[in-house]
Amino acid sequence: MQRLRPLLSVFCTAVLLLTGCGGSSSRVQFHAADVYPQQLSAWGLFTLTDRQLKLSDGVVPYELNTPLFTDYAQKLRTIWMPPGTAARYDASESFEFPVGTIISKTFFYPENKAGVVQTSFDWPSGDGTLNTAELKLMETRLLVRQEDGWDALPYVWRGDDAYLKIAGDLEMLDIVLPEGNTGRFAYIVPTRNQCASCHATNHSSGELKPIGPKARHLNRAYQHSDGNQLQNWQAAGRLEGLPELATVAANARFDDPDADVEAKARAYLDANCGHCHNARGAADTSGLLLDAGIQSTRQLGLCKPPIAAGGGTGGRPFSIVPGRPDESILIYRLQTTDPGTMMPELGRSLSHSEGVDLLESWIAGLDGECVVATGD
Repeated sequence: MQRLRPLLSVFCTAVLLLTGCGGSSSRVQFHAADVYPQQLSAWGLFTLTDRQLKLSDGVVPYELNTPLFTDYAQKLRTIWMPPGTAARYDASESFEFPVGTIISKTFFYPENKAGVVQTSFDWPSGDGTLNTAELKLMETRLLVRQEDGWDALPYVWRGDDAYLKIAGDLEMLDIVLPEGNTGRFAYIVPTRNQCASCHATNHSSGELKPIGPKARHLNRAYQHSDGNQLQNWQAAGRLEGLPELATVAANARFDDPDADVEAKARAYLDANCGHCHNARGAADTSGLLLDAGIQSTRQLGLCKPPIAAGGGTGGRPFSIVPGRPDESILIYRLQTTDPGTMMPELGRSLSHSEGVDLLESWIAGLDGECVVATGD
């Protein structure tokens, strides 16, 4: 780390000169790994005044086709890259971002006067501004691109600022669920190491990577301005190497009523499970691979018996039983809220009923029959 400090010092100085962020909370300020601030405001990504959370100059909101489910929390996603730099396009993996990039994800809920959070919220505004008068801000997670790789930082909101919580946090919330009943759950902010456990999508290297900023997630209409999101990035000088848009993969939106059920189900599994269940991920030994590129029905779980699920099978014999979602391990693990058996293992305390309904519809429409092996 000592040998990197001179480089980081020079880099930080350059960023300050380019962005004018010395002392102004409305301008972005990059921080080296050994001087992370305790308050989120020190990064200058947002300003929160008069109950308006506004993005600073150069901080760009972005959206994903099908996002990761996190207990119905809404998410404001942003990215900032040093002036004059751009991300490098990749057809299937996360884009290559320049040193100094800051990716943020702010989690929040609409909240009624009784302090009960809701699951739906009509947003975003054109520039990503949030009116927080009726919102409960929970946390902002940062991914920071340092000289030696990405670093993950969880900040928890308290009043008008958020504070670095390396050890994570927990808050009990009352929530009105989509079916109308009110439930109570533990909203869990992951520890810094838990952030790394998901973002290390290659368990051999252990290198942290962004999960969301991939072509297939970003290839969509841009709600913050006209046109396609990737083309907007390219036109603004934030993305290099984008090919013809017709050749770029695009995941379905899981809640699109006009999209194919299989396309929506695969997009949901890719976003919620694929960062671990891929050929290089932490769950590769399970033999269940759920990222977008998988074509083998066996690897997707059809009639695949569990390898090391233990009690996580719920007494079911196969990951997916075609035509029988109620007999499929996949559905059981997405429905349960038992910390020892639920999937994903981190990031939720509630079951996502709409996601489970989608996957049940997909499995119900699959053809085939599984044969249970019997001993002699």
